Amino acid sequence: MKARLEQHLADALAQLKRDGVVPDNIAPPIQLSRTKDPSHGDFATNLAMMLAKPAGVAPRAIAEALVAALPDNTDIKDVQIAGPGFINFFQAGDSQTAVVHAVLDKGADFGRSEMGDGQRIQVEYVSANPTGPLHVGHGRGAALGATIANLLSLAGYDVQREYYVNDAGRQMHILATSVWLRYLELHQVPIRFPSNGYRGEYIKDIAQQLADEHGSDWVRKANEVFADVPVDALNPDEGDVVANADSGAGAEDGDKEAHIDALIARAQNLLGDTAYQTVFDAALNDILDDIKDDLAEFGVNYDEWFSERSISDDVNPVLEKLVAGGHVYEKDGAQWFRTTDFGDDKDRVVRRDNGQTTYFASDIAYIDNKMQRGFDRVLYIFGADHHGYTERLHAAVQALGYTRDRLEFLLIQFANLYRGGERVSMTTRGGSFVTIRELRDEVGKDAARYFYVMRKYQQHLDFDIDLAKSESNDNPVYYVQYAHARICSVMRQMDQRGLTHDLTAGRAALDRLQEPEEVELLTLLATWPEIVERAAGAREPHQVTGYLRDLANGLHSYYNAHKFLVDDEPLRQARLTLLVAVKQVLINGLGVLDVSTPEVM
Repeated sequence: MKARLEQHLADALAQLKRDGVVPDNIAPPIQLSRTKDPSHGDFATNLAMMLAKPAGVAPRAIAEALVAALPDNTDIKDVQIAGPGFINFFQAGDSQTAVVHAVLDKGADFGRSEMGDGQRIQVEYVSANPTGPLHVGHGRGAALGATIANLLSLAGYDVQREYYVNDAGRQMHILATSVWLRYLELHQVPIRFPSNGYRGEYIKDIAQQLADEHGSDWVRKANEVFADVPVDALNPDEGDVVANADSGAGAEDGDKEAHIDALIARAQNLLGDTAYQTVFDAALNDILDDIKDDLAEFGVNYDEWFSERSISDDVNPVLEKLVAGGHVYEKDGAQWFRTTDFGDDKDRVVRRDNGQTTYFASDIAYIDNKMQRGFDRVLYIFGADHHGYTERLHAAVQALGYTRDRLEFLLIQFANLYRGGERVSMTTRGGSFVTIRELRDEVGKDAARYFYVMRKYQQHLDFDIDLAKSESNDNPVYYVQYAHARICSVMRQMDQRGLTHDLTAGRAALDRLQEPEEVELLTLLATWPEIVERAAGAREPHQVTGYLRDLANGLHSYYNAHKFLVDDEPLRQARLTLLVAVKQVLINGLGVLDVSTPEVM
């Protein structure tokens, strides 16, 4: 209906241009919105007021001309001009109830759109370093990414869901070294664990698995481990950093980054390539398997788990491509990418003076790989702390010869967890955090998925764990699920009373639906396809939760105001048929969020 009216308005505007009422070069966006006040009709547009000034004609005169030029539409029973020039459209009764037929005919596909026209879009989300379990901070990105991907698919896009596994680089070596140090502790080697190592209990668990499988094969003495490892002098007046090779303490109060890098080098040297790689892979695979299980239980699944190591051989050729394009220069022995040519605030190093490529160089190779896979658009879902990273990635895609708009970024704000009114503090490397698994076990998957997406991604989210667990109308997911359960309850009561629902009779009697609560529900049902397109286009899942809240509220109001199992059979069949349609749209909407629809609550 809405799309048809918009087209009719476009046709009327074209006629006014042919008639010389408005200039040919005027092309305002045609905005048609649903009205909040039924006395103003079902739809309204301010098109006449937008045309008035450039046309030099009074808004009401433009409105009258537009109305006169509108094609015939049997779905509209009346068109009125209101105020300074608003045009209000009133739907015919049959047109209002037509949405019930559409819902029943299309079922799970009601709301599906062709807006995306099959465009290939990749959505990359979470992509957390596999250095520990996913915590509640990752949960928001997981829920948002999965829901946005579902919305885009429903809106007609060809969607690929991808997790980029950062299985190379310094953080993974810190992880492997942390596991080995815990392994040494299990064998009574006296060490001081580095402050910037990974400290969670899961590190000890992986170390124990290695000890069980390999015994003491990889045990080394403390003085070997800490030989040539830089530490600050115990007496600052003594000046330079010294090697604490004998104490077994490994104090790193000063240059902790140099300390951990030296420990990584010692681990690689003392273990040798094969044993070190075994430790590395054990840590990576254990944590990655845990991440995969966690996300699957959270309803988050991927088409591709893309390994950073798989493109290690592509980094140098991609950098050579940038060099050939004149986008790289040398300074202080390093290679710099001229990202400032593309809007970045400063140029970026892609190869250090020691010959090693940077993380950014790998990201450039990854972008090139995405483009070569033929995606029309790549959507990155990042945390808000990646704000400064977007421009350099845009620079990369342009320097590689692709258009800037092939990349899109959603920067999501952080989620804070509250329990008992108190904020829960978390640190990842220190191992003090609440995992997605713990949150899911406490509040359930449904509440977690719903709560994570019910605010704009640009806003901070305060996740109230007590509210999420409550069985009350104050709990938004409970309120929506309860609407579905209430409809199921009505159907059970129908069976208990020996009544039946005749869907054909119900369809034929839909004109009996005249109550304000019924008209509101019909309008809400008709709005669902519009919500899908709007939410998908804006990448805003909270529009879905807002819609579901309104639909649930409409159902609860209807339930409290009227009886469904009335003696008047045509009316009863019509009302039950409306309930079936509402139930279907609740299922469709909650399905986008991957939230269940319980029949009993």
